[in-house]
Amino acid sequence: MSEDLTFNEEMATEYDKGVRRTLPTYDGLFRLTKAFLQNHLSDHDRLLVVGGGGGNELTAFSANHLEWRFTIVDPSEAMLSIAKSKAERLGITERTEFIAGTVSDLTAENKYDGATCLLVLHFISEQSKKIDLLKKIRASLPAGAPFVLATMYGDENDASFQDLFNLWKAYWIDSTKLTEAEVEEMESSVRSLSFLPANEIEALLKETGFHRITQFFQTNMFGAWICFAE
Repeated sequence: MSEDLTFNEEMATEYDKGVRRTLPTYDGLFRLTKAFLQNHLSDHDRLLVVGGGGGNELTAFSANHLEWRFTIVDPSEAMLSIAKSKAERLGITERTEFIAGTVSDLTAENKYDGATCLLVLHFISEQSKKIDLLKKIRASLPAGAPFVLATMYGDENDASFQDLFNLWKAYWIDSTKLTEAEVEEMESSVRSLSFLPANEIEALLKETGFHRITQFFQTNMFGAWICFAE
């Protein structure tokens, strides 16, 4: 998922099962992302999917007989294994490239017509590494290429941030058999991730070479932005 966190096999399986619980509108995010990309890409374009080892981007973005060619970059072999299995079931293995690593492993010759980085940035703790990731994605795109970023976000010093966490906890308790104590333990782990306010995320995108930046999605502490390589 990131240079800071690599998922082992057990974590990969649990992530694939639990992501829709932690983000109830997960599928809606992917549908909106696909609609945006489809509006700005041609049928046979190349799409860079950063942190896409779970393969859910492949499932969503290959629908409706689109013929995009995919490059999936993820440092977790376990997550890539899940993505490879999904590519086989979808019949798109021949137009999907898998890279066990990070965007740092892409060469200068690797160019794509669009890119996504969904639910990765909050796993990267250092600001300099966030900037480096976004700069390398930008370097892989021509001017005008579409890019979608989704991440957990928020101002931890704002009272509304706690309200959103309370809603997140309430949803977990309501939709699972976990106890309140178990959810609070999980909350402690989530709070250890790297949160930035929306304006700082937009500033990062601008700093790293993107423009026409628009937030199009929010559910609890999750947000997503569309933009274009400048």
